[in-house]
Amino acid sequence: MRKITRITTQKKSKNRYNIFLNDGQDETFGFGVDEAILIEYRLRKGLELDDSMIDTLIQKDTVHKTYTQAIHFLSYRMRTKKEIYDYLVKKETEPENIDWIMEKLDKQNLIDDHLFAEMFVRTRINTSSKGPLLIKKELIEKGVAASIADKAISGYPYEIQYKKVSKLIDKKLNTAKKDAFRKKIQQLQGTLLQKGFTQDVIKDALADVSEEKDEAAEWDAIVFQGEKLNKKHQRKLEGYDLRNKVKTSLFQKGFSMELINRYLDGNLDDY
Repeated sequence: MRKITRITTQKKSKNRYNIFLNDGQDETFGFGVDEAILIEYRLRKGLELDDSMIDTLIQKDTVHKTYTQAIHFLSYRMRTKKEIYDYLVKKETEPENIDWIMEKLDKQNLIDDHLFAEMFVRTRINTSSKGPLLIKKELIEKGVAASIADKAISGYPYEIQYKKVSKLIDKKLNTAKKDAFRKKIQQLQGTLLQKGFTQDVIKDALADVSEEKDEAAEWDAIVFQGEKLNKKHQRKLEGYDLRNKVKTSLFQKGFSMELINRYLDGNLDDY
């Protein structure tokens, strides 16, 4: 048995204490404990401890320190249960202690995947141009159950999706002025799908844009692309072959056959 001879506050942490022991002769440092452990086990000067109890106190303190580190990890932002579990595994925490820490955090409402998912979706809506399907994928990657993720993205209404999709469409159309309208639409479909928007909202937004197609801009685009193609191929081709090559290339670029023939008749009418 060893007796506690002195208890002092640690200099770097006022919530932690140094326990000094005497085995009958000299006083030596025994171990450090958190204030919670000190109170729980009523540690005080003069209390006698056997080796088994000392090992228990050290083990309890180790678990408590890991729990405190998990709290600190949570202080930066909300975390999913999987993120906390992975953090504890990385800390090489014993499985039974992981269960204890996870249960305690859960009882204290410090980890809640439902609340995390709702807040995550709200943040993504306010700070990104991502659609609900991509946000759902992110939630699942963070360890949120698919059913919880589905419920969370239901808070991403159609109206907001449509507004974001329309904004992305306007931006793309304004930065790709020299491409055919059909090509722009095809590229937009791919981009919007990658961003996680649903087929319904993409279809509706693109349909509205198609009704507002700028014929003047389409003509400027085909003239620009046609001149490029003409310069590219006229060194090797002429006559019918040149006309056919330009015609095929313009069609592949998404221009309508009606507009292509109009361009060719006005610019390559000699062939």
